[in-house]
Amino acid sequence: MERQFDVAIIGAGICGASLAYELSKYDLKICVLEKEVDVAMGTTKANSAIVHAGYDPKPGTKMARLNVRGSNLIREIAKKLSVPYAEIGSLVLAFNEEEMQTVQKLYDRGVTNGVEKLKVLNAEEVKEIEPNLQDNVVGALYAGTGAVVSPWELDIAMLETAVKNGCSVLRESCVTSLKDNGDSWEIGINGEEDVLRATYVVNCAGIHADDVMELAGEKEFTIYPSKGEYFLLDKNQGDLVKHVCFQCPSRLGKGVLVSPTVGGNLIVGPDAQEDSVKDQVGTSADRLDFVMEAAAKTTGKISYRDNVRNFAGLRANSDREDFIIEAADSAKRFVNVAGIKSPGLSSAPAIAEDAVEILKELGLPLHEKENYVDSREKIVFHKLSSEEKAKLVASDPAYGRVICRCATITEGEILAAIHSPIPPKTLDGVKRRCGTGMGRCQGGFCGPKIHRILSRELGISEEEICQEKTGSYILSSKIGEGEAAK
Repeated sequence: MERQFDVAIIGAGICGASLAYELSKYDLKICVLEKEVDVAMGTTKANSAIVHAGYDPKPGTKMARLNVRGSNLIREIAKKLSVPYAEIGSLVLAFNEEEMQTVQKLYDRGVTNGVEKLKVLNAEEVKEIEPNLQDNVVGALYAGTGAVVSPWELDIAMLETAVKNGCSVLRESCVTSLKDNGDSWEIGINGEEDVLRATYVVNCAGIHADDVMELAGEKEFTIYPSKGEYFLLDKNQGDLVKHVCFQCPSRLGKGVLVSPTVGGNLIVGPDAQEDSVKDQVGTSADRLDFVMEAAAKTTGKISYRDNVRNFAGLRANSDREDFIIEAADSAKRFVNVAGIKSPGLSSAPAIAEDAVEILKELGLPLHEKENYVDSREKIVFHKLSSEEKAKLVASDPAYGRVICRCATITEGEILAAIHSPIPPKTLDGVKRRCGTGMGRCQGGFCGPKIHRILSRELGISEEEICQEKTGSYILSSKIGEGEAAK
């Protein structure tokens, strides 16, 4: 493999993926370095999955500008790359007159930020469109451009497109050293086991962005991770609300939300735990109790008996109020994309545009490719018509074998994922690409079958297959080794 690159991107979360997608439009040698076994495994896989309209950020900030631009770009990208996306609109709910004043301020801020389809609703208008909310709701801000998306599928789709256009994605490649040789960076991987070179480096390392910056120069900012815990309810709860339902924001963030997902589930959360530790994403009964109590302000009709999974994610809060998107002061040809807290997902494609402009200012030559591939087709079997299904099964019988009964996902879809530009190596990697294991049984039925398919298609023993991270072995003969590896 080529070991000399024009640009090395550290981190394969939504910002790294967006930047790779944007840079792959140009005649450049690009690589993305990801320390985990798969892409989209940090904050990108554990968040609210909301595309914010852009009324919340303070006018004049990067957040405000990039949120509005990014949400428009996601709408376009999702359509081109077959990513699940639904513009269902959002509500910021008020339960007293003081909160209605906050709603009015958010409306005014949204107008200043250039957000379209904003409207202040009274109590009757809110209850007409959301009858399951608490009766004491007095009004809301409606944002018609609020949306939900599959964040990990957006990440994967953009990276797959980048790979099709020549980008290299190197997983299980933890950056452990950065040395400026004057005209290029020498990048040590996995404790100097491997070395590659790049003229420019972009730091998209999420909650570890401050650590990566310190490898290259001085610690120019500090990341303070904030953990948020969630409930994911079964699809029989997915129609409880039709819109993304926020409470009025506070100092700690946008508060606990109740929202449908693109998969038809209901998501509830998160809380905000400011004194969190990097990479620790366990859940706790007391914090989940807090989420339930807070969500009850929005609606008392959530059936937590239908909870199928709890999870937690980490926000990359920093010691600055705004996003950090800038050339480093203490390192040449080095760009930081850091402190990308909410609305980071919504802003990511626009953040990538800004990062490209900074690279251009630093001297990176940009020449557009003539044969750029900017589309992706993905077969989702259960969404096809009966005629389309019959035709597909006749041409490829693997699409006639249902593996995941909860979501009607076929072996054909799993095989397509395994042989995609960035093939999954784990059961959860297949989940992120196909949706297997995300139903009521959470992989209890389909997991063993996918395990065998992965082993067969990757040409490795079933003992080597992991659930999620490196070392998370499933079969008993490997579990001790996996625990030792941790």
